[in-house]
Amino acid sequence: MSVKMRRNFSGAFSAHTPGDGTWRITRSDPAWMQVIVIGANPKSVQACGRGLHGLGIEWQGQRALITTICAGQPTRVEARCAIVHEALPSLHAALPLADFDARAQRFWRRVFVLVRIPGGRRLLGILARASQHGER
Repeated sequence: MSVKMRRNFSGAFSAHTPGDGTWRITRSDPAWMQVIVIGANPKSVQACGRGLHGLGIEWQGQRALITTICAGQPTRVEARCAIVHEALPSLHAALPLADFDARAQRFWRRVFVLVRIPGGRRLLGILARASQHGER
């Protein structure tokens, strides 16, 4: 018995084909999301490019059917796999994340600036070792 699962998403999407038979379909409005499609014909998405409106994904056993509106015409594409990544607005609300005061923010900003310059990682290592020896 094969189980079918379907999700429909509204909004304007843009599709990119990074290669290897994969697509990356993204939406930024109303909420950010990304769909990775594996094993589909890359030419079918290149014809639409940024003109995708609405997206339907139906998972059927070992395949996924992608339905979208491209240039006013419904388009169905079969793929091996489709992975949906949605940002959940309350995901981080329950985590006990640290709040940084102005002093801590300034410290970490300086650390990240040092890491970017050539030789900065080595300099940070020297400073870390020097501060460890000073505490003992």
